[in-house]
Amino acid sequence: MNETRRAILEALTDGPVSGPALAENLDISRAAVWKHIEGLREAAFEIESGPDGYELAAVDAYNAPAVEFELAAPFSVEYHDSIASTNNRARELAGEGATDVVVLADEQTGGRGRLEREWTAPSGGVWLSVVCRPDIAPARAPLYTLAISVATARAAREAGVDAWIKWPNDVVVPTDDTGDYRKLSGILTEMEGETDRVEWIVVGPGINANIDADALPAGATSIREEAGDVDRRRFVQRLLAEFDRYRTDLEAVVPAWRELALTLGQRVRVDRPAGELVGEAVDVTGSGALVIETDDGRVTVSAGDCEHLRPV
Repeated sequence: MNETRRAILEALTDGPVSGPALAENLDISRAAVWKHIEGLREAAFEIESGPDGYELAAVDAYNAPAVEFELAAPFSVEYHDSIASTNNRARELAGEGATDVVVLADEQTGGRGRLEREWTAPSGGVWLSVVCRPDIAPARAPLYTLAISVATARAAREAGVDAWIKWPNDVVVPTDDTGDYRKLSGILTEMEGETDRVEWIVVGPGINANIDADALPAGATSIREEAGDVDRRRFVQRLLAEFDRYRTDLEAVVPAWRELALTLGQRVRVDRPAGELVGEAVDVTGSGALVIETDDGRVTVSAGDCEHLRPV
């Protein structure tokens, strides 16, 4: 967002401010103030004019300027009403050298999940991808998936949803105490790097937010279905602030993940390249791998499809 417009919005959050006062405080002309006010109105900020000056009535928009305003994290936002895939666009930006950029969309027409699976992403959801350039070894990259999982679950809980994390990359809502669940969010993480360093990471959570049940695939749920509609702007801001908190303190990620993990303590079946594995999920390692207690001892799994099994 333009820094002058950001300064105007910050000034208006405390109440009405006259045009001359804004001009003097920002060292610009009154005509320039008016142009910036009109630009903010075009960006869907509700700014009223009254006898005491300009006043910010509400921020109801869901776009880049609105999300960036009051965002407590150092990200810039690129917003699209509709896009094929936020992850694809984020990868393009990463290839151009970008960092700390969020690609946000109201709708995806070609969304995808792990293993190139199709991901339904209609209007009303929260579809975003974050470009990062962390100074870490590739072995620690999975912590970024865990970090965005924690951030997503925490934001969903603030919205009133009983959200938990299912290893490796889902945020779910339990349906009972047997381990069954409905899927609220999936996460696609992609990375480019060398053997000893990460060039870039893109983490892409897709959250079923203000979406009706009949628009969701089988086994899924939405924030609307669980707790009513959410202010998507505030939801994204909370998610990004939480993610920024954990990506800058990776040692805190696994403990936070454990607190929200539905998978731990469950009997699971993991489909992996080396074959199927069945046992009890007992922990995650410092790099995000799942530890499973099997009949033959403990096995650590770094990747695979995990299914919760009903108690025998």
